[in-house]
Amino acid sequence: MKELFCYIKSFDMKNLFYTPTQNIFIQFFRYVFVGGIAFVADAGVLWLCSLKLHYLVSAAAGFIFGLFVNFLLSKFFIFTEKKNSVSMEFLVYAVIGAIGLLFTELLMYLFTDVMGVYFMLSKVITAVLVLIWNFIARKIILYRSK
Repeated sequence: MKELFCYIKSFDMKNLFYTPTQNIFIQFFRYVFVGGIAFVADAGVLWLCSLKLHYLVSAAAGFIFGLFVNFLLSKFFIFTEKKNSVSMEFLVYAVIGAIGLLFTELLMYLFTDVMGVYFMLSKVITAVLVLIWNFIARKIILYRSK
């Protein structure tokens, strides 16, 4: 954690965002940053699709788009080591993402239909919870250190 704060304090963007690292705090910081960009893509597709489609269908479309954005940015900024072929890595990444999509759909339904929360606010709450699941699962299953 000290290393992360040192990079933030010194505004060292290269080490904060790009230099390969096994430091879990820096990786999580990057994952939240990348996840924020993917969330904007996801929420944008959700909102656009919801103009014509049911919000749960729209949430699935947004999640899938966000998954692609997240994978590409994560490969570049966070989990840069090459352990498998890119197609195999994306397959495992997508399976973890599909579980995250199930969580997303369930939580969106619970927050929106059961609790009466506006669907875009439900998306924000859900995204935070699913982000934590995705990071932990991908770190343990796909990108664990030897």
